[in-house]
Amino acid sequence: MKTHKNLYYKIISLKNLILAHKKARKHKIKKDYVIKFEENLAYNLKILHDELKNLTYFPKHLETFILRDPKTRRISKADFRDRIVHHAICNIIEPIFEKIFIYYSCANRKNKGTLFALKKFEKFQRKVTSNLSKQAYCLKADIKHYFREVDRDILIKILRKKIKCEKTISLIKLVLNNSLDKKGMPLGNLTSQFFANVYLNELDYFVKYKLKSKYYVRYVDDFIILHDSRGQLEKRKQDICGFLKKELKLELHPDKSKVISLSKGVDFVGFRNFYYYRLLRKRNIKSMFLKTKSYNKGEISKDKFLEIFQGWNAYAKWANSYNVINSLIKRVS
Repeated sequence: MKTHKNLYYKIISLKNLILAHKKARKHKIKKDYVIKFEENLAYNLKILHDELKNLTYFPKHLETFILRDPKTRRISKADFRDRIVHHAICNIIEPIFEKIFIYYSCANRKNKGTLFALKKFEKFQRKVTSNLSKQAYCLKADIKHYFREVDRDILIKILRKKIKCEKTISLIKLVLNNSLDKKGMPLGNLTSQFFANVYLNELDYFVKYKLKSKYYVRYVDDFIILHDSRGQLEKRKQDICGFLKKELKLELHPDKSKVISLSKGVDFVGFRNFYYYRLLRKRNIKSMFLKTKSYNKGEISKDKFLEIFQGWNAYAKWANSYNVINSLIKRVS
């Protein structure tokens, strides 16, 4: 396996920091913290570069808040200059790991995403059912409290398989340990999204090459395996539980991980997927209706609501959602 040394000076180079700044400011150019940082952009980037070069860089404390949308999540927001460092790290090490990720790992990757995962699920569903003509099953699984339960020491061991640069590893540790929690990764950081794929790449290899699961798709910690035998999927579920516990110190969510008939519909990447049609999740519809209610009360500006609606509509159109969208539009004051 090819390993990589001397990555640190590529990460902290001014050229890479300039690129990282451009990525960090994307869609946020009107934010006060971006405007303030860019008032003395060259100076601020040079100071950041010097701190990284002299090994005196230390991230600021994360700003943590609770988001209910409608699921309750604890989001950790990094300072803008720290987000530049996150992008700088990912700019250099992401291409290294991208080469070893399996094709059907779909989250937070270029030219992938929820729609890609959805299309692969449909493709596999047709194959395993001989074009929807026979019975087949799906192991629909979800890892319990994934981001909160990631073992940082195990993650570092996985990263060391490819990265032999101690200064890079030390910088990654700084980012990972910038939390009051003793384990896990802060939800909301770019690095957390990337490391989530690195960590579960171990699971991908186990499922694809050890268990030889032909029809497997993963989106972050949500994954499906299709097979024409319920018994085979029950066995693989137990094998996966054992692997996760032993190798990654994780466990499947007991309520969200089960073998079901494909004909009854599968909840995956935001949709309830049936043989001949697709519906939005009820909580997704509820969330959008609540935002509409907030807009009508004047709690959300017109520009913000249009931004939210356009994003939601682009997602909702992949379901059989004509009536839902029309009902939503009628409720807008």
